[in-house]
Amino acid sequence: MMKGFTVPFPNRRTFLAGAAALAATRPAFAAPRTLTIASLFGDDKPETMIWHRIRDRVEAKLPGQFSFRIVRNAALGGEKEVAEGIRLGSVQGSLCTASVLSAWVPELQLLDLPFLFRDAAHLERVLAGATGTRLRAALAARNFIAPAFINYGARNLLGKRELLTPGDIKGLRIRVIQSPLHTELWLSYGANPVAIAIPETYNALKMGVADAMDLTLSAYAGFKLYEVVPCVIETRHIWASGVVYFSKTFWDSLSPEQQVVFSDAAKEGAQSFNTLIKADEAASLAQAQKAGAWRVSPNELPAWRAGARKVWDVYAPTVGGMALIEEIEAG
Repeated sequence: MMKGFTVPFPNRRTFLAGAAALAATRPAFAAPRTLTIASLFGDDKPETMIWHRIRDRVEAKLPGQFSFRIVRNAALGGEKEVAEGIRLGSVQGSLCTASVLSAWVPELQLLDLPFLFRDAAHLERVLAGATGTRLRAALAARNFIAPAFINYGARNLLGKRELLTPGDIKGLRIRVIQSPLHTELWLSYGANPVAIAIPETYNALKMGVADAMDLTLSAYAGFKLYEVVPCVIETRHIWASGVVYFSKTFWDSLSPEQQVVFSDAAKEGAQSFNTLIKADEAASLAQAQKAGAWRVSPNELPAWRAGARKVWDVYAPTVGGMALIEEIEAG
């Protein structure tokens, strides 16, 4: 008869030592890193929908590593306030118009030159080339990491009545974004520009602080501005460019692999944004017209363009020279 043998059960010290050794061989499971993302609008607008897409792309590539806290409806302030947060690192990501960021990156004013770009395709071609590369580098030098440009659509003049010629806006108080170039543009037509942040614009127009403004169609309905400036004058004087951008402090904390994922997600998100904005413009215009807004075409286009050329002359030294401007115009 064979003698059996038994495996001795380890004592408590041996067991704990073995468990510790096993745990050391397993990867640590850290909690997701929370990112604060600022949006001026609610979930139904492209400005927020793009972040849902970016979030989902990042999660697919880097599962469990990041949690997106999307703060909607301008709860963190307008674009200028959010940009300050991006620079300080308290906000990790957002969208911003080139107009507002030009306060820190004057070269971006190239994209705001009135009547320079013929259409969205023209703007996209320019940003896909050397000009886009140069502007992204200028942004990075000021602590803004912008993997992708976006197109908010054309800016149109909005009035309480029809404003068809430059003479019609002479002497009017016109709300402008917080950008010297936009101030210069409306001064060239004899208007009185008043810089007002977008969340405050509705009340300013309602109370008579401003008489008119310009904006994209998507944002027009988003802020219900058709209630106070119901006439859309389709000047299409500026194609409103913007960026998907991140805090440099946040970006520098990412690994090279993570940076690639976020960059690719931003670029894909930008493409979807540009598609969504076109559909949103149509829906926004329909919403505004249903509420009583109407649209008209401007008269005296040569006079409008003459005012724009004055702005080109003023800003040419800042944005790269008149030769560059004329090259883009002809492209």
